[in-house]
Amino acid sequence: MIKKSISILLFTVFILCGCDAALVMNGTTMGVSSGQFIYQDGYLVANYKAEINSVWTACEKAVKDLKAVDVQKDRKIAVGSIKATIQDEKVTILVEYVAIDLTTVSVIVGIAGNNMASRMIQDKIASNIVKP
Repeated sequence: MIKKSISILLFTVFILCGCDAALVMNGTTMGVSSGQFIYQDGYLVANYKAEINSVWTACEKAVKDLKAVDVQKDRKIAVGSIKATIQDEKVTILVEYVAIDLTTVSVIVGIAGNNMASRMIQDKIASNIVKP
C-alpha cells in the first residue's frame, strides 16, 4: 500500500515537471508556469532580481510602449500600482518591494485575468528592466 502511494506520488511529480500546474485551495487559485511565473486569483506574479525603482520605471515604460490610456499611478515607498486601459482591456500592475534587489510584480488583465495578455506585459516589463 505504501509503495503504491509513493509510486503514484512520484508519477504525478514527473508528469507535472516542466508543465503548467494549478491548485485550488480555500477559494484561492494558484498555478505555476515554467517555474518563472505564478498565477494567483487571475494575477500573473513574477519576481525580478532588481530594486523597486528600476522595476517601477520598467512598468511605466511598458505601459507607455503598449499605448495605454486612462493611466492612473499610485506610488508609495515600498508598493505601487498602475491602472490603465490597453486595447480596451482594464489592466492592473502591482509592484511590491520584497528585498533590496528583489521586487514582485503582479499583473491582471480584464476582470478574471487573461494569462496570455498578462504574460506579454510581464515580458515587456522584464525587457525594460535596466541592470546597474
